[in-house]
Amino acid sequence: MTVEPISPTQNPLPRATVGETLQALRDIQLPMVAKGPIIRRPKLVAASERFDLDGRGVRRAQTLADKYGRGPLMLNIPGRPMALILHPEDVHRVLDDSPEPFATAETLKRHALKHLEPKVALISHGTERTQRRRLNEVTLEHGSPIHQMADAFMPVVEQEAKVLLDQVGADGGILEYKPFLDAWFRIVRRVVLGDSARENTELTALTEKLRADGNWAFLKPVDRKGRAALLDQMQAALDRAEPGSLAAFMSQRPQGSEAEPAQQIPQWLFAFDPAGMATFRALALLASHPARLEAVRHQITEEASEATPLLGRLRATVLESLRLWPTTPMILRETTTDVEFSHGVMPAGTSVLVFAPFFHRDDRQLDFAHHFAPELWEHPRTREDWPLVPFSAGPGLCPGRHLVLLLTSKFMAEILNQAEIELESHTLDPQGLPSLLNNFGLRFRLS
Repeated sequence: MTVEPISPTQNPLPRATVGETLQALRDIQLPMVAKGPIIRRPKLVAASERFDLDGRGVRRAQTLADKYGRGPLMLNIPGRPMALILHPEDVHRVLDDSPEPFATAETLKRHALKHLEPKVALISHGTERTQRRRLNEVTLEHGSPIHQMADAFMPVVEQEAKVLLDQVGADGGILEYKPFLDAWFRIVRRVVLGDSARENTELTALTEKLRADGNWAFLKPVDRKGRAALLDQMQAALDRAEPGSLAAFMSQRPQGSEAEPAQQIPQWLFAFDPAGMATFRALALLASHPARLEAVRHQITEEASEATPLLGRLRATVLESLRLWPTTPMILRETTTDVEFSHGVMPAGTSVLVFAPFFHRDDRQLDFAHHFAPELWEHPRTREDWPLVPFSAGPGLCPGRHLVLLLTSKFMAEILNQAEIELESHTLDPQGLPSLLNNFGLRFRLS
């Protein structure tokens, strides 16, 4: 869908009433926070699926957009300016104009991530952000669909997929999320840190513990001892520079004085967790759409002779999983100066909220809102398109998106190439997919 440009006007930014602000906080922000913004809380994810809380948030945003038009809508919160983006053109503007004047280092995000990575690029600004972002980009090869180290990564995926499938066979052919995630993180640890980290489940547990602390942001003291232990392990991996690992690859890249390489790696470990969620949900989509599954299997066969297959249909399936059920539902920015919009001026220090599910699932505007539509990803999306932002966009675009798609598509291909898959836990309606799919509750039968 084409986004129409908006013309300047002198009207003030609309401001929600106190009642509307409370409704927005209840229906949009509270469920996102309750589920866990840094690491998911399984019981609350299950409750959100059961009670359609994500759908309720989308409907609340639609109501506000119907009343206030293009916005942005200032929420009525004493002492803390906060704005909700309501128009697709403003989504593009906020994301394209990061980090100035829309900084990625938003206040709540900084308080959350300081629990494990206080000097990560995502919550840095100025020269520090420039150096840290650049190191992430060159290490993760953000512009390349196939990382130059793919030849080292692909055997790792194949080996761990075989171990998983052997385990599933021993368990009666039932695949649940826990063994899937364990296999996924064996891949992640080997790819990021090296083969010696394959069984280092203590590292994953420590990362999860610090992320759980991060869910509480400024409400919980930082576990400085735990954080130091995590960062010491990251530095040790860089010093070890194990062949075939991203840590070794990073250690060979140019680094500025403020790059802080050891503090960038925890974000990768963090980001691969929602990537696993998206992959498991993508399997559910394929199991519920036989024609799409057949097309995917055909492409797997066609590309079987390639050392590193592109697997475009599987990549599109993961992107659709992320569109339908965003793992970063709230994209946050913070204004560094006063910013003029078509309806008025947004003050400096405003937290800017882009509620991705609203734009991904707005059935007033999108005929594919609740359908599985992988064809959306056959061509690169531009600013002229409706904002579908599974990996954010603009200068804050996830630098590891291609690496995530490379590993997730290969992992899925190994599973689908060796087993028939049936979704036992859910019945998905292809004409009306739910507002949230609880990855923790998904269960497949493989044969």
